[in-house]
Amino acid sequence: MTKEKFHVTGMSCSACSAHVEKSVSALPGVTSVTVNLLTNSMQVEYEESAVSQKAIIRAVKSGGYGASPEKSDAAPKSAAEESGSALKGMKRRFFLSLCFLVPLMYLAMYHMFYEWFGLPIPSFMTNWFHGPENAVTFALTQLLLLTPILIVNHSYFQKGFGSLFRGAPNMDSLIAIGSSAAIAYGLFALYRIGYGLGHGQIEVAEHYSMDLYFESAGTILTLITLGKFLETKSKGRTSEAITKLMNLAPKTAFVVRDGEEREIPVEEIVFGDLVAVKPGASVPVDGVIEEGSTSIDESAITGESIPVEKKAGDSVISATVNKTGYFRFRATKVGENTTIAQIVKLVEEASSSKAPIAKLADKIAGIFVPTVICIALIAAGIWLALGATAEFALSTGISVLVISCPCALGLATPVAIMVGTGKGAENGILIKSGDALETAHSIDTVVLDKTGTITEGRPKVTDVIPWGLSEQELLSVAYSLEKQSEHPLAEAIVTYAEEQGAALQKAQNFRAKFGRGVQATLEGKSYFAGNLAFLREMGLPVEEKAEALAAGLADDGKTPLLFAGDSSLLGIIAVADVLKPTSQEAIRRFGELGIETVMLTGDNARTAEAIRRKLQIPQVIAEVLPQEKEQKIARLQQEGHKVAMIGDGVNDAPALTRADVGIAIGAGSDVAVESADIVLVRSDLLDAVTAVRLSKAVMRNIKENLFWAFFYNSIGIPLAAGLFSFWGLRLNPMFAAAAMSLSSVFVVSNALRLKFFRK
Repeated sequence: MTKEKFHVTGMSCSACSAHVEKSVSALPGVTSVTVNLLTNSMQVEYEESAVSQKAIIRAVKSGGYGASPEKSDAAPKSAAEESGSALKGMKRRFFLSLCFLVPLMYLAMYHMFYEWFGLPIPSFMTNWFHGPENAVTFALTQLLLLTPILIVNHSYFQKGFGSLFRGAPNMDSLIAIGSSAAIAYGLFALYRIGYGLGHGQIEVAEHYSMDLYFESAGTILTLITLGKFLETKSKGRTSEAITKLMNLAPKTAFVVRDGEEREIPVEEIVFGDLVAVKPGASVPVDGVIEEGSTSIDESAITGESIPVEKKAGDSVISATVNKTGYFRFRATKVGENTTIAQIVKLVEEASSSKAPIAKLADKIAGIFVPTVICIALIAAGIWLALGATAEFALSTGISVLVISCPCALGLATPVAIMVGTGKGAENGILIKSGDALETAHSIDTVVLDKTGTITEGRPKVTDVIPWGLSEQELLSVAYSLEKQSEHPLAEAIVTYAEEQGAALQKAQNFRAKFGRGVQATLEGKSYFAGNLAFLREMGLPVEEKAEALAAGLADDGKTPLLFAGDSSLLGIIAVADVLKPTSQEAIRRFGELGIETVMLTGDNARTAEAIRRKLQIPQVIAEVLPQEKEQKIARLQQEGHKVAMIGDGVNDAPALTRADVGIAIGAGSDVAVESADIVLVRSDLLDAVTAVRLSKAVMRNIKENLFWAFFYNSIGIPLAAGLFSFWGLRLNPMFAAAAMSLSSVFVVSNALRLKFFRK
């Protein structure tokens, strides 16, 4: 199975994207197609053995659109470049149209300026264009002024009639039919003027000179181009997050080759290169420091505002900023594998994907356009049958066609998803698909892994309790015993002892008993470290008070390690996987959102219960094997819950995949991150709360957009069809064009309000 992204050209509304989707879906071997009007992109999942890339492109072209693989030379270099080019083209078209529309409108309406507002009219206007004797000059001049507007906006007719003849009418079809009808009537009126003047029927010439509709056609095209210009400008702003992310990475880097530092393009860095980074420079690729130490600002990637201290052996992330020292690091991830490249890819894929609610809008748009054409024809026919003039009937049909353009409907969902996923990326929340973004708003249960999710995932010393000796003496014994052990708890003790400056003694005759403890000889004396059962096994006495103390530590979710000499207890050191600072707040906020939290852990019931009490988690399921986690998620789903799973380990991957929304901790395993729908870059549970809130905000915004898109059409079509004309309310084609353009601008502007979303 192959998944490939294509760039699609020529789409103007959701009817276009629906037609492209339908054409490609019909190909054998294609399993899924997602077309995004906002990004002019198409994602296709297909069997290479059944269908080829060329066949997919042919299917798109047969529908009257263009297509090219995103990685080919024919595809655009970047969304920002394409948006900028489209914006320049639309701006040029609008201003050229406006330059000719102004004199056209003045010529068509000059008598109204005089009659209504008393404005003076130049004498040449009355001499050359006023009165029935100048009717032909009056009409021809309007046609000549309209012609440049038709030329610069010819794409509406080319695409509109092309899609209409292929049986897939779209928004351009409505514009083309509406403006063509106005032009055709104007030409008919011009012939009638010539006939009237040639046959002495002055009243005919005078009548038709007042009903030319050339200015209506020009106004429709110019206003719609204005709407397109504003829409393109707004759409360009929705991709700012991706552009900002791409600009974070430096364009060049200093690489050490043959003992010298050479500046090369970042694209030329290969795996294993030794890269030098100076103070103030950005880290070009991911890697591990080999020489030097520094502090690095990782806020652009992780959202952490405080610079992080780095030394030899520590990893560095692409697009972060070196604040102080000079260092060299070995490149481990380059090109498309760097962290910043993966983040950009995730954001682009999410903004190009389609939420289920968008598919509903596309289905509606697919039948909407032909329905509108039928309504326009029926409205015009009914008015003719009722005895209205041909001019009134034609004007009514044109108004219905123009105001019904479904571009607002097509933009309602994708623009909100793009802004939402971009906002998520700004806050260190990577949302992989529109589907995940939509589903997250409806979850009612969050299942949390313990280690690495609720807790830090690294055991730390929490208590040091000496028994008959000083704390430093106890730490020295513990340090010397555990230094040779490979157990994670021993590592925590060694790290703590080194931080406290404990003395290291030479250990001899070291022996470890799996699951029990260790023993060794220090300066000729035997020492033991382990759990209570191990000390008893070694025949060492442990006072009841010490036993109670150890039991109390265990009840608090800590692991007590007892240290003893030949004949007496030396002390207790407790080790625990400490809670993350924000875990309690995150669980409380999930509760405020009406979401129940469940902790799912393989740890023992006593430790799990201690954490449950501290964090006030409603439900804990402990001692769960990795393969059982997925089963627990499935059981919750069978009970009717919408479940989000938050985890970080390889053992969490099946559960993350099974859940309605899988949320991976960014510092977790690659398998977990790949299996998840949402990735929390900062590994902070509060970001999971933000992700749910963002999903709710985006869905609310989409529903508002869809409401306004339908509201415009619901009110506009009956008004344009003349149902309210008996009460003096009527929408002429020019106002219909303005209303249609404003609906698109309104929807895009409403979606841009998501930029003000705060954590």
